[in-house]
Amino acid sequence: MASASTLTKLRYRFVPDHVIGEILSKKWIDNAIPLLVLVCVVAVFGMLIPNFFSGSNLSITSRQLGEFALICIAMMTVILVGGIDLSVGSNFALGNFMTLALLNLADWPVAAAVPTVVLICGSVGLLNGVLIGYLRLRAFLTTLVTLIIVRAVVDMLLLQYVQAMSTSFYQSDIWDLIGLGGLFGIPFSFCVLIVVAIIGHVLLTRSRPGWRLMAIGGSRRSAHNIGLPVRSTVCAAYTISGMLCGLAGVLYAARLSGAGSDTGIGMEISALTAAVLGGNSLGGGRGSIVKALIGAIIVLIMTNGVLRLGLNSGSGPMVLGLTLVFAVFIDVRWLKNRDKLLNKVYVSPTYIELPEPVSTAAGAGNALALNDRLRDVEIIGLAAVESPEDVILDEDDYLYCGTRHGDIVRFAPPDYTSHEVYAHIGGSPLGMGWDKDRNLLVCVGGMGLYKIDRDRKVVKVTDETNRSTLSVVDDSRLRLADDLDIAPDGRIFFSEATIRYEMHDWPVDALESRGNGRIICHDPKTGKTHTALRNLIFPNGICTSQDGQSILFAESWACRVSRLYISGPKAGQVERVLDRLPGYPDNINRASDGTYWCAIMGMRSPALDVALRMPSFRRRMARRIAPDQWLYPNLNIGCVIRFNDRGEVLESLWDQGAENHPMITSMREHKGYLYLGGITNNRIGRIRLDGRDKTWSSFRSYWGGPNVRHAS
Repeated sequence: MASASTLTKLRYRFVPDHVIGEILSKKWIDNAIPLLVLVCVVAVFGMLIPNFFSGSNLSITSRQLGEFALICIAMMTVILVGGIDLSVGSNFALGNFMTLALLNLADWPVAAAVPTVVLICGSVGLLNGVLIGYLRLRAFLTTLVTLIIVRAVVDMLLLQYVQAMSTSFYQSDIWDLIGLGGLFGIPFSFCVLIVVAIIGHVLLTRSRPGWRLMAIGGSRRSAHNIGLPVRSTVCAAYTISGMLCGLAGVLYAARLSGAGSDTGIGMEISALTAAVLGGNSLGGGRGSIVKALIGAIIVLIMTNGVLRLGLNSGSGPMVLGLTLVFAVFIDVRWLKNRDKLLNKVYVSPTYIELPEPVSTAAGAGNALALNDRLRDVEIIGLAAVESPEDVILDEDDYLYCGTRHGDIVRFAPPDYTSHEVYAHIGGSPLGMGWDKDRNLLVCVGGMGLYKIDRDRKVVKVTDETNRSTLSVVDDSRLRLADDLDIAPDGRIFFSEATIRYEMHDWPVDALESRGNGRIICHDPKTGKTHTALRNLIFPNGICTSQDGQSILFAESWACRVSRLYISGPKAGQVERVLDRLPGYPDNINRASDGTYWCAIMGMRSPALDVALRMPSFRRRMARRIAPDQWLYPNLNIGCVIRFNDRGEVLESLWDQGAENHPMITSMREHKGYLYLGGITNNRIGRIRLDGRDKTWSSFRSYWGGPNVRHAS
């Protein structure tokens, strides 16, 4: 049995199951299958075709790619908005013909001919956009009609002017550079593609128009209901598609300097195949420039490869047709099953073995023995506040707490019957602390660390930290900033309970009991934020030690309190202070006699303790049972303990009936009283502490000095 337990520990310590779920949750995982197909295509044709990787072959292929990939990006743009453009091939042929006509017949300069051609082809896209975006015609039928009309126009122009164009030749160094030259050894058309791809990527991912394209493609009705300009955005997508076709036609004309009736024939099928094969969803709302480029490379290599292998003329279209069917099948199946798979594997419990808790039995004879010292707690602000997770007082005895509505509420002394909204900060205000300038610092769940200055102005301090080097997910954004405290040198240390889940998903983090949390440090002098300690099990309360050399922090699901040295000879070292706690520690704060108060927000249960040693059981529970039926920490019993630097629990305060102040997440000692907060409560509690210094306050404990008046 012992060996099996050891193997289970090692298995869950060294096999990071959660990484699979994190990979599947990333948007770039959509590129995994297309990228795998690309590698396979390159490998197969690289073996079958002689000199496939030679410099000359790569140069020719990259020139063709520069033209074809622009068409694929054009197709991707309209697919992204929930449409389709079957006219890209005929529009490409129009761009090729108009370029040659303007240069060879009209003798226009390149600088004038190129933008003119782009605008002409853009006008075809504009026509599509008006018909589809504003008149709401069917995209498939509309662009099919445009394909036929534009192709007919090109054929008629060819009949009249092809002989004259074939006998003329345009000479220009710039034109030669575009068609046959390059920059730094890279073909010119490929350079153009790189520039267009970068600009397109930035616009799609970092700009309002790009976000609108995604939103409209995802749900056109919803986009309309929230006020997005659906019609103009759809029209703009088709216009951009036409302009890209014109630019591709210019590059094609520069490379071959010829026009024929077969130019662009079937290109709409190739571009559609490439766009879908790259992972762009036919339904709209999901796609990227990278996906279009991957698909373009695959289709181009396959098309050229079939020709170079000497297969008959029908082989190319057949390969593309079969590839398109395969791509659509993969797209539909992946889109349908990805979320199901993610839901099954993302929640990844690990093995955790908690030590046997100290007995809390009434006759146990220790400081944790049950009592009713909180039975007569005085109630403040009953039903006036909701979710006061933390409480704090200033030197004028004003009492502050946060609420679930995002407000910081202030109660006026001495009876605390009147209150006001001191500041609206948003989010879920959690831990609070005063800096030496009497600014109120607040950890806000889902937002980060904020400051309320003496004029009640809310200022963001930080909402990000340095990203972990080996992290799959971007853990630079703060998800659940929890509690904070300030070191003597002004550095702000605060806990982030989990980097994998949002605040309302804390039961899932409890189910995992994995080291998803961390301690973060912000230095106001430099404005920099960095992660000081990682892989903590739901780190919660933070408190600077009485000597200022270290910080104490609680790990709730691990039922322990530890110490991180922040200065002195032990700086950076971590040591255990409290272990074998009977419940889940939360906020920690200083006491007037040099010790520390700690809130216990819930009690351990034998069933959950056993389940923590059974990760596979908890995984099955997460998959098969509704969340409200899970085994997770019991948070309905209120308790406060006091301990010293040696890790000795000196006293405890209980409310056995869990009626007066049922759940406690924080406490503050202030001038002979202990004030209590609880995130699931609708009240603040206060109890007199016998024998305590009635002049002591936490502000003086940190910053010293005489009494100071707080701004009203």
